[in-house]
Amino acid sequence: MKEVTFIRQNLEKWRGYETVAESPRLSTPDEMADAYIDVTSDLAFSQTHYPRSRITLYLNNLASAIHNNIYRNKRERWSRIVTFWTQEVPQTMWDARKELRLSFIIFLVSALVGMVSQMIDPEFSRLILGNGYVEMTLDNIANGNPMGVYDGSPEGLMFVGITTNNIKVSFMAFASGLLTSFATGFVLFQNGIMIGAFQTFFAQHGLLWDSALAIWLHGTLEISAIIVAGAAGIAIGNGWLFPGTYSRLYSFRRGAKRGLKIVIGTVPLFCIAGFIESFLTRHTEYPDAFRLAVILLSATFIVYYYIVLPYLRNRNHANPFTQD
Repeated sequence: MKEVTFIRQNLEKWRGYETVAESPRLSTPDEMADAYIDVTSDLAFSQTHYPRSRITLYLNNLASAIHNNIYRNKRERWSRIVTFWTQEVPQTMWDARKELRLSFIIFLVSALVGMVSQMIDPEFSRLILGNGYVEMTLDNIANGNPMGVYDGSPEGLMFVGITTNNIKVSFMAFASGLLTSFATGFVLFQNGIMIGAFQTFFAQHGLLWDSALAIWLHGTLEISAIIVAGAAGIAIGNGWLFPGTYSRLYSFRRGAKRGLKIVIGTVPLFCIAGFIESFLTRHTEYPDAFRLAVILLSATFIVYYYIVLPYLRNRNHANPFTQD
């Protein structure tokens, strides 16, 4: 059977099953079970005859949504806390790999814009960071303590404030997707320009190595988490901007669920980054080798957890019951 014929014969039926997926309370358990059996049957046929088609992806996610509704009232085990980060988040990151790639590119380009702007105009940092902050940093440099901004308050208070602010930024990047993925891109662009100008500012004062060790000691996790949160915002924004073969409401809900799972998964990263910034970054007297080791370990974890692990879990075959 030709793919177009297969779609034409079943499209209206699938549209009806979207209602089962979107509004499970309007369907009886038997209706959900029948819908699930029918959709998985069509999915098996599609995987056999059109394995690389968009309709196979559509049926895969429709079956997944109905499957989740059937078991939504099933009592969760405590192991769900573990499997959320060991299985669900990596799987979701695989599904959102294009959004993650786009988020990284936006941040990288904006950081380069910040660097070039600061190189062209040394006063650019005042526009981005504020006069007060720049003057305070210049005073710290003159006093021989260029990283003094990181020891301006007690560790405990600093940890709470920094962690809360970072989580707020991540949820802002996510929530901006409600306005469109372009709004999330703007949040990423702002943060990228800031880090680019900030790092270049120190480089212009002959402090590139010292500032890099201090900034990226905590920034490796912190900035990476912001990029991941940006992917969550792009996922929700693209959900209703580009619904593809789904209804716009279903695509939006699917993108929102995926994005929320991603952004919740970044919370531990921000907590660890906040701890490092509050308790370790201020100690510039620590050996360079130790601080560099922390940076490399953090980078290795980020690459493995958000790129390598999702790839390994999906290298051999796609899971037809992926939760997204």
